[in-house]
Amino acid sequence: MARAQTAYLSRSDVPARPALQQALNAFKLKLVLDDGYVPFETSGYLPCTLDGEDAGFTLRFSDVDAGAPRSPVLAEALGGRDVALDFKWSGDVREQVSAMGVCAALAGSFGALVHDPDKDVILDAAKLLARAKAGLEEL
Repeated sequence: MARAQTAYLSRSDVPARPALQQALNAFKLKLVLDDGYVPFETSGYLPCTLDGEDAGFTLRFSDVDAGAPRSPVLAEALGGRDVALDFKWSGDVREQVSAMGVCAALAGSFGALVHDPDKDVILDAAKLLARAKAGLEEL
């Protein structure tokens, strides 16, 4: 599985920490986003707590370059989304679960389009949540 993916949102839909945490809580993953999450300011490793243990991922915000080359799959689905949230994680399953959980929350509650660049597929909230839960079963 890829260790990087991007969530695309409209700038006005990027959630503040309380709203994003509420969306995460609905999944019952026992995933807590660090207070250091600040939309458009967070850049680098973002710690999380997964069932009481350290977890996290690297997160970077950027503007979507409308003229940048992209795959036909992504170009067709992107619409007017103008902000990219780039997620990266190591081989640690806890980091993967954290990234998948946050991406699932963004897709399910805030209209994010989540793209796996390695497979060039769009992942919906259900698929992302299934990947997070599969990771939990490995722990």
